[in-house]
Amino acid sequence: MTSPTPLRERTADSSVSIGLLLLRLGIGAATLHAGLLKASDFGMTVAFMGDAGWRLPGFAAFMVTATETVAGLALLLGVLTPLAGCAALGAMLCAWAVNVSGGPFWSDPFNVPFLLGLGAAALLFAGAGRFSVDARLHDRIAWSPRVKTALVVLAFVTAIVTWVALYGVNPIHFDTPPTTPAT
Repeated sequence: MTSPTPLRERTADSSVSIGLLLLRLGIGAATLHAGLLKASDFGMTVAFMGDAGWRLPGFAAFMVTATETVAGLALLLGVLTPLAGCAALGAMLCAWAVNVSGGPFWSDPFNVPFLLGLGAAALLFAGAGRFSVDARLHDRIAWSPRVKTALVVLAFVTAIVTWVALYGVNPIHFDTPPTTPAT
């Protein structure tokens, strides 16, 4: 017969799970909000990306809108949290690159997409906690540290490939990039 879990361990587990729940709700809600804003005026999102010089702005707008919306919902519910964290991290890396591409890299490096991406990466590694759908599926799905690390690498590779393929310039500048005259 096993002895019951001491109160101190149960309290610590509950505190961690509540902390993960709060982190998930904050990162998930902000990511979902970003996606829903884009979806609510999708034409404006496509126009913004087109005006900014993105190739295939409709495709790019669809991908970022869908990724932010689905990842945000999954994080809120705690469903497949490492995958949702990977998707949110990739989307926020691209959003971060958009924000830092207009000036010297260090002028505003810790903006909202940076912080959302950092939170998504934390959830990718830490998991969703006890108050989640993932907790109900724990016996069925196990995420090894190797898989979680591969998901972080995937998020970075996806963001870089997306940026290079659909925008084509390096977003990291050490001084203010030259402006191109309108034609």
